[in-house]
Amino acid sequence: MPSKDNARSSNGARWRSAKARLRAQGRPCWICRAFGRPDAIDYSLPPLDPGSFEADHLIPVSKGGPLYDMANLDATHRACNIWRRDRSVSEVLAIARRERQQHDGHASVCVTTDW
Repeated sequence: MPSKDNARSSNGARWRSAKARLRAQGRPCWICRAFGRPDAIDYSLPPLDPGSFEADHLIPVSKGGPLYDMANLDATHRACNIWRRDRSVSEVLAIARRERQQHDGHASVCVTTDW
């Protein structure tokens, strides 16, 4: 019997349909794209593979995001979705921006002669 707290399991057909629509679009991983990494998703990988497709809620359901609204879903790798947890999109983008600046050598550095 599905848990009353888990809306995904209480309406599995509707959730599978939303994921299928997103999968059919063949989108890249929005998190990898933000970090400047290769963002292609291998949609043929099995569900538990770290590189497999997962439907990610841009506004996490735990924070009131709509469960089935396609505007609230985007594609991610399983590993990226696990890393993200319930971080907001703005938090993810801020982390990505900082990391890209550090790795690209464009970090904002304060140089002063006030020792």
